Amino acid sequence: MTSGSAVVIGASGQIGRAAVRALARDGWEVRAASRRGGRDDSWPEEVRPVAADREDDAALAGLIGDGCDVLLDCVAYGAAHAQQLSALADRIGSAVVISSGSVYADDQGRGFATMGEPDGAPAYPLPVPESQPTVPPGDEDYCTRKVALEQALLAQGERLPVTLLRAGAIHGPYSPLPRELCFVKRVLDGRRVRVLAYGGSSFHPVHVDNLAELVRLAARRPGSRVLNAGDPQAPTVAGISAAVDAVMGAPRSEVVAVDGAPPSSGVGVTPWSSPHPIVYDMAAAERELGYHAVTTYEESLPETVRWLTDRVKGRDWWEVFPMMAGVYPDEKLFGYAAEDRWLAERGRQG
Repeated sequence: MTSGSAVVIGASGQIGRAAVRALARDGWEVRAASRRGGRDDSWPEEVRPVAADREDDAALAGLIGDGCDVLLDCVAYGAAHAQQLSALADRIGSAVVISSGSVYADDQGRGFATMGEPDGAPAYPLPVPESQPTVPPGDEDYCTRKVALEQALLAQGERLPVTLLRAGAIHGPYSPLPRELCFVKRVLDGRRVRVLAYGGSSFHPVHVDNLAELVRLAARRPGSRVLNAGDPQAPTVAGISAAVDAVMGAPRSEVVAVDGAPPSSGVGVTPWSSPHPIVYDMAAAERELGYHAVTTYEESLPETVRWLTDRVKGRDWWEVFPMMAGVYPDEKLFGYAAEDRWLAERGRQG
């Protein structure tokens, strides 16, 4: 017995692969759409891959066809994509759309765009509830466009019930921006010291399987809502480093905590670096969906590390992960020369 029909947009990506698997195992008849229409080896045979470009209105309408009971959009971004979905609302029973925890503003209106400004970095209440204000909608950056997406979809009301999942730092295999590479590569390169800016504060992650579980639950409980999406715990950056060391069988690295911003370019920077801890409140997801995480950061890490080491073995990491390199250039994330000079000034070695 099936749960109904489901369409997944962005099925070949990190989130889509896991979500298609979770929906199919839960009894949904899944049409898995991506530009090339490929199939993941972990999907049940019943999943139907479809080649479709979500930027093509006609292709998206053809994908939905006569309708679907639930639509998952893993790659929606901005008001234009909200308009696309809204135009097809009469053929969509309900929707689940991936947003981001980066939409929040602090009580002074500061958002993620000010993260690199020591005096202007946002300081959120902990844990951050869904009621926390967001940055204004707009086209300026990733965060403002996600807010524009959210507001346009929520304005549909009963016409298109939509669950918006504000994801934390997504981790797991198939990531185009694998933050764990920061420490995996350091182990592979024999680096024994971890210089961590801001004392190595916390930045709430979410594993793709936990995000997929939230998708599965939201598909079974349609409604118009905004929910945070996170793992059971928000580890510190030092904790992540130690966990990667343990998975890779390396001695635990020495941590040199910097009280404040990175001392120079390439020293102390990690993909989780934040002047203040970021921890999302998961009470609403637990209350409204009955959410219980299916994995923890530590439990899921070995698979991620294996995937990463296999991908970068014998290759330049920036060629494997060009998106990551665009955000964190090699000299910034792996600025070993600058790091060694800074450590030598303090009588240490990297």
